Amino acid sequence: MLACLTLVASPMCIASDPSFLLTATSKDFDSYFPGQLANGYFSTMTDVRGTAGNLAYMVAFMDYAKGDVSRPAAMPGWSEIDYSTGPSHAGQFWLNQVDIDASRFQNYQQTLDMYNGVLTTRYHYVDGEKSTDIHVTTFVSQASPHLAVNQLTITPDFDGTVDLSFALNLWAPHEPRFPLAELTGDQMQEAVAANNLKLQPMPPATPDRAPLWYHGDTHVLNAEGDTRALTLWLDGKAEQGATMAEAVAVALPQGVRAHEIKLYKDGYRLALDVQMDVRKGNTYTFTKYVAASRDNWGGDARQDLALARSARTDGFDRLLTDHQNAWHALWQSDITIDGDPKAQQIVHSDLYYLISNSTPDTAWPIGACGLTPGYTGHIFWDSDSWVFPALLLLHPERAKSLVMFRANSLQQAEERASERGWRGAMYPWEADPDNGSSQTPHFAWILDEREIHVNADIAIAQWQYYLATHDRDWLVHHGWPVIRAVADFWASRATYVPAKQRYEIQHVTSVDEDYNDVPNDTFTNASARKALDIAMQAAAVVGDKPDSRWATVAKGLYIPYDSAEGHHLDFDPSVAHDIDSWGGSSLPMLSYPSLDVPMNADVRRRDYAYAIAPIERSHRDPNSMGLAPMSIAAATAGDAHGATEWFEHNVTAHVLKAPFNVRTETATNNTGYFATASGGLIQNIVYGFTGLRIEEQGLQQVYPPMLPSQWSSFTLKHIRFRNQLYDITVKRDAQGNASLTRTVL
Repeated sequence: MLACLTLVASPMCIASDPSFLLTATSKDFDSYFPGQLANGYFSTMTDVRGTAGNLAYMVAFMDYAKGDVSRPAAMPGWSEIDYSTGPSHAGQFWLNQVDIDASRFQNYQQTLDMYNGVLTTRYHYVDGEKSTDIHVTTFVSQASPHLAVNQLTITPDFDGTVDLSFALNLWAPHEPRFPLAELTGDQMQEAVAANNLKLQPMPPATPDRAPLWYHGDTHVLNAEGDTRALTLWLDGKAEQGATMAEAVAVALPQGVRAHEIKLYKDGYRLALDVQMDVRKGNTYTFTKYVAASRDNWGGDARQDLALARSARTDGFDRLLTDHQNAWHALWQSDITIDGDPKAQQIVHSDLYYLISNSTPDTAWPIGACGLTPGYTGHIFWDSDSWVFPALLLLHPERAKSLVMFRANSLQQAEERASERGWRGAMYPWEADPDNGSSQTPHFAWILDEREIHVNADIAIAQWQYYLATHDRDWLVHHGWPVIRAVADFWASRATYVPAKQRYEIQHVTSVDEDYNDVPNDTFTNASARKALDIAMQAAAVVGDKPDSRWATVAKGLYIPYDSAEGHHLDFDPSVAHDIDSWGGSSLPMLSYPSLDVPMNADVRRRDYAYAIAPIERSHRDPNSMGLAPMSIAAATAGDAHGATEWFEHNVTAHVLKAPFNVRTETATNNTGYFATASGGLIQNIVYGFTGLRIEEQGLQQVYPPMLPSQWSSFTLKHIRFRNQLYDITVKRDAQGNASLTRTVL
């Protein structure tokens, strides 16, 4: 990047490619939707000032309060550096307490540089007759995942004394707290109303269902600081959950001596308060080094303190350079688009959030809303069917963590099946990200019992990982036990109907969840059949003997089909398909890449035409989860125009919140950091537009490639398949048709 060559005095290299840059100005003050800085292990939200104490979360760090479902415990916030232009006892305001407006925050610009994983915030801060140029740099390290940094640089236009405060924010338990593990749907609504709360979002950034999807509690067990060493540290524990720790080491401006440093400590805040003299026009830089850890990832406060102090010794420049280099290595695997700058930027933001919320080579999954309290941090089929395939070719070490989570939580799934009289494993609809237990709220219990396609989704993902890696040792020890147990579940869950001489799966919730007790949901039955077929293939690879019932059930399982019209049905024809539902139709999911039900081209086109009608008639707010399947289904049906149009909905729809392209579930519900839809958009390109599928024979060209009309080409860069690296490019040939080429790296 040529722009970096001129910045030899500093490692802070701003991406020269504008598709990696998302910028906020003062025009965004009233609609600012927080972005996210994270490395998969812990996070913080962004804020307008760049200096505020923000909510932060740690991977699978859950609160287990009595009567409630598990929820992400907010770790003590680490980002705050407060500033006052005069001694606090003189009645001066603190920067983090003043109202945000353009007269106080002049020449404002905040940039999320996704190539470098860094947030920079600049403005001229006006506080009465005094003003200060502010520059803040914040990042959570990709190179040293226990570390994060916030650096504040001030240039005052006055001589005088200033105060600064470097804090860890100790969040109070959320009130009110609802026993979601016990409340029915009506009781939940009543409890929300009785507390004078609303489930609808409040602008600009409050998510819908915020009264239910609030953070859990971290109890601070001990918290201390050292004014001489300029350090803070604490140990904590989530409510009935894991332990954690944090530490801070502060670096003051070189050559400048503070004339007062105090330790502040109460039930809400642990801080080092610093008072020092400044001179007009001089620049002063303060750096806050943060270290964090939790059970099964790092140590205690003493060890974190050593990490923070070591980072301070190494210095900001080294830590930033290592962090940037780690992000640059990650971006070697990329999707580049020629001809559509807006789509390119959105692809980069979706990849940025997926990478930021994933961990390499662990057994931690990604919640539907990443490292946030959205959907209470729980794990759905989203992890297996939406996020996992999006990462598999670009970042297989991160995809592996998701399938390892299911392998590690197999025992809980087997116990659930046994309790219900089924064989094998029955995975929960909403799983806890740390222990895999069922955490579905009571008001949604029917999904936990009946939306059982999740079991097939899990088995399919396990097999896809094997197909993409050919890691037989992994399959033997991790993937095969899951695949085998899921096949046993389906063989026992299916019912043989002698009068019709077929197997059926009855009493299920459809993917289109408004239909919550139907026989023979087509997506469920087709997925179950594939899971059974996979089990027989996997048995052959590992040298085990398949259960004969798997083949019997797979061959006899009923897949609803309208012979007269020549297309599949959403579910059994005995159920009227007449609800104006949020999904409209689940048939596009039959073409979703990891399932991809075999059918001839005519049936595929008729399926798409049948599915699109109720979706286009619907008055419901479109769910961003459904846009990618529609585009992929259109592409497999040979409808390039439809595939482009549905993709454009994902790019232009109001599900992307300014200024940092935070993807929400719908345009109006503000359920942010919706990793599910980010995974869908990436799959739309990686599999939908290329026509590629992961099969035993290899990475196969199953459908013709296609290009949106305004694109000249696109390239999947540095993808990995069976230990070989490739660039895969789709471009137009001399006749204007899309063609695909592979380059071995």
